[in-house]
Amino acid sequence: MAKAVKMADIAERLGVSTVTVSKALSGQKGVSEELRQKIREMAEELGYKPPASQGIDRPSLTIGILMSETYIEKYVTFYWEFYQKIITAAARQGCFILLEVLPLEAEQSEPNIKLLKENKINGLMVLGGLQSSYLAALKKNCPVPVIYMDFYNGQVTEDSIISNNFYGSYFITNYLFDCGHRAIAYVGTLLATDSITDRYLGYCKSMMEHGVEVKKEWIIPDRDEPRRCFERITLPEQLPTAFVCNCDQTASMVVRALEERGISVPEQASVVGYDDYLHPGLCSVELTTYAVDMARMAEQGVEVLVNKICGKEYRTGIQVVEGRLVDRKSVRKTKSAAKTQNGRA
Repeated sequence: MAKAVKMADIAERLGVSTVTVSKALSGQKGVSEELRQKIREMAEELGYKPPASQGIDRPSLTIGILMSETYIEKYVTFYWEFYQKIITAAARQGCFILLEVLPLEAEQSEPNIKLLKENKINGLMVLGGLQSSYLAALKKNCPVPVIYMDFYNGQVTEDSIISNNFYGSYFITNYLFDCGHRAIAYVGTLLATDSITDRYLGYCKSMMEHGVEVKKEWIIPDRDEPRRCFERITLPEQLPTAFVCNCDQTASMVVRALEERGISVPEQASVVGYDDYLHPGLCSVELTTYAVDMARMAEQGVEVLVNKICGKEYRTGIQVVEGRLVDRKSVRKTKSAAKTQNGRA
């Protein structure tokens, strides 16, 4: 039986990279029409057939990950953990991963991504949000398919994989009501990121459905920049009984601020987070939180990007991945809630 012709055979004949051959045969940008035609002619001459019709696995793909340095500059961060999940998901698909960390000041200029300049990747994942102007310039000039991971951008439309920010926050706020709380604050700087704002809106939905007014003084900012939290959280004089925080790091700072005022968690105040990722030692209390399913998001993101690279059909737009409540030790059930739950039992 004749040996199946691979993309590497075409690349060797023409003195180009396998990535270039893949782009040319799948109709992607980044290859001149003259070279694209030469590659197609060589593919036909050698008898190349797409992997699906050969009944063998597709050629290995290389996925680039672009991530701002602000996401990995302190501690072992949520996004560093997410990156590990993407590596695992990519390995299952037979893909290689290359990481490029974007310096903060680079977002102020035109994209100059080495992975793209050196023609090393078949597709690009942007992990965590970047400035809209930078994303717009990237979308205009990027020669490979792109997907956003853990964020979307209302100004720059691109396929995205996100956690269920709205309903996750709605769910965990409802949980606080189930535990007997009604005076509930939200901690997160509104409009700092789409995720923080969506989580606030989920909180608002729960408050409205329970007939509780959202007090302005109980909307507590946690940062002055989209990706950089305050060192300390400033709490209002009149405190609620519970706090819904936009992330676990913010929740840990709320716990610290409460303790500095002599208020214990959960005995005197309850605190919930979002994402279920916190560097060990940052919080004195085990946080109740809404866990983001990073593994599933990674699998879905790799699958979508591979389908885009290979020209296969896939569901476009924003894809939402469900998380789950993780009940630990930072929420107190009031006596009335406990009686109600015992009565139901």
